[in-house]
Amino acid sequence: MTNPLTRTKSVEQSMADTDEPGHRLRKSLGAWDLTVFGVSVVIGAGIFTVTVSTAGDKAGPAISLAFVMAAIACALAALCYAEFASTVPVAGSAYTFGYATFGEFLAWILGWDLILEFAVGAAVVAKGWSSYLGNVFGFDGAVVSVGGGVTFDWGAVIIVTVVATLLVLGTKIAAWFSATITAIKVAVVVMVIVVGFFYIKSANYTPFVPAADKGASEAKSVDSSLFSLITGGGDTSYGWYGVLAAASIVFFAFIGFDVVATTAEETRFPRKDVPRGILGSLAIVTVLYVLVTIVVTGMASYTQLKTTTNPDGTPNHKNLADVFQLNGVTWAEKVIAVGALAGLTTVVMVLMLGQSRVLFAMCRDGLLPRPLAKTSDRFGTPARLTIIIAVVVAVVAGFFPINKLEEMVNVGTLFAFVVVAGGVIVLRKTRPDLPRGFKVPGGPVLPVLAIIACVWLMLNLTALTWIRFVIWMALGVVVYFFYGMRHSVVGRRARGELPSWDDDKPAASLNKTE
Repeated sequence: MTNPLTRTKSVEQSMADTDEPGHRLRKSLGAWDLTVFGVSVVIGAGIFTVTVSTAGDKAGPAISLAFVMAAIACALAALCYAEFASTVPVAGSAYTFGYATFGEFLAWILGWDLILEFAVGAAVVAKGWSSYLGNVFGFDGAVVSVGGGVTFDWGAVIIVTVVATLLVLGTKIAAWFSATITAIKVAVVVMVIVVGFFYIKSANYTPFVPAADKGASEAKSVDSSLFSLITGGGDTSYGWYGVLAAASIVFFAFIGFDVVATTAEETRFPRKDVPRGILGSLAIVTVLYVLVTIVVTGMASYTQLKTTTNPDGTPNHKNLADVFQLNGVTWAEKVIAVGALAGLTTVVMVLMLGQSRVLFAMCRDGLLPRPLAKTSDRFGTPARLTIIIAVVVAVVAGFFPINKLEEMVNVGTLFAFVVVAGGVIVLRKTRPDLPRGFKVPGGPVLPVLAIIACVWLMLNLTALTWIRFVIWMALGVVVYFFYGMRHSVVGRRARGELPSWDDDKPAASLNKTE
């Protein structure tokens, strides 16, 4: 009898399960589709807000350098994802990778973690989409009171419903729609770069790294970073520490490329196309991000971009529209709002796509109710599961104020990055025979650097985020021991309740997707 906590699911078995009748996803995606998905989820409203506020509060003109640092850290994780996805081209991303290397329990923890990442992320972004809807069409907002202090955000519900419908109709249809909307928002970003170029003043780049401004140490609380609580240090803006702090902040503008790995099972040639999609999308967004930061800090002095305080005491974070207004380009506000609306549309779609594929893999493995992994005969998608996810996200986004939970997405993503990087090292030692369409160069050095970079970024998140994360994980442990462990397909095969998979069979199925 195998240990239920450490039993693994072999790569051969994972590949064989992708052909199981009634649980088969349709292979319809290519490298271009995956690149579009990656670009569409990474370029959201953040490029119009995070770049400006972080330049004003933390890094000054060196914000472009902070983005390069963040891109390097993200690239380390992306390389690990590319190797794993080309080796195990199965839905589930980090969950599936963890199952093949560290065992069922950690795989469950990863899956539970990704549920949090994608569900909360989709709900938060849906609410952001709703707020931009009013800016574009000229009304106060999409939130209405339904009585008793309860509000209903009908804009968030609309976008969730639309993208869920497209995802049910087919991943290829969703890819076409995503490509169209992504073209719009990339065009807006390019417009910002080109128009802003003519308003650059070279004097605004000096000093490139402003002198450190050490503020008085604030009273430490759960809203302080975990690293700050551990070291007892105070907050610092500008200087090289400010640049490093800015890199930790803007790193999260890159989060989302890992969703590409969840679509590996639906890709026609996953061993080649998944690495291309992951690394190609990261390269494109890095170039766009850095160009935007160069233009923004050239258009206005970083001192003009600092966050101020509104009369009601709330922070007034500067955004890209403010930069153009400082230069008298008032028409840009509407265009930027359109770009942000388009950006958030595809972010919601791809996050829900990732959520459905992770849950699909967990349900197919029996760790969650297996009937939910049934795919549509007509569309080849997990329609039942997608509808359930849409209902949950719509209810959460429609009725709950969840914006303060967005850091939960960050800690969950970084935890998955750490495990995937470690899994690359483990799988190379345990299964050197597996065909790999892509391999991280430099032996174990780059995966180790990816782990270090991600742990560092995790330490810069607030203690309150860590507390919420631990509570969510503790709930996941309870669900696993009361349901997942007993219903696991791998466990039932080991107990003789289901036909066993012969791991000694030829691994021909591993090459059938080429």
